[in-house]
Amino acid sequence: MSAQEPDAQSGPLRAYADPAYRPLCGTLAQVRENIDRLDDDIVRLIAQRAMYVKDAARFKRDAFQVSAPARQAEVYAKVRALARKHDLGFDNLEDVVETAYRALVAAFIANEQAYFDKMKNIGDSA
Repeated sequence: MSAQEPDAQSGPLRAYADPAYRPLCGTLAQVRENIDRLDDDIVRLIAQRAMYVKDAARFKRDAFQVSAPARQAEVYAKVRALARKHDLGFDNLEDVVETAYRALVAAFIANEQAYFDKMKNIGDSA
């Protein structure tokens, strides 16, 4: 077993047994470039989502409403369905997506609660 990083410029060292698998890149460097490009898009979208989370705090009455457990369950079910819809052949993608969203939602809830705690009431609306 080698303790050094792989050579990002060399060709593949292994092949999938599945004949339907179609390689996406010729080198690890190309794989990493594409992952970096996608990460930029993903983080940009997370930043946009964050602003909606921030805005949501304006509509909550208390910490229970900030955590919104029923909404969380809805989101996890929705993203699992989206993972099935968009899956291109990655085993357990639904689990990966749900795990990522559970971490994302927990962090967003913590931040939304901090925003909520700093806000002032504007009235007694129902």
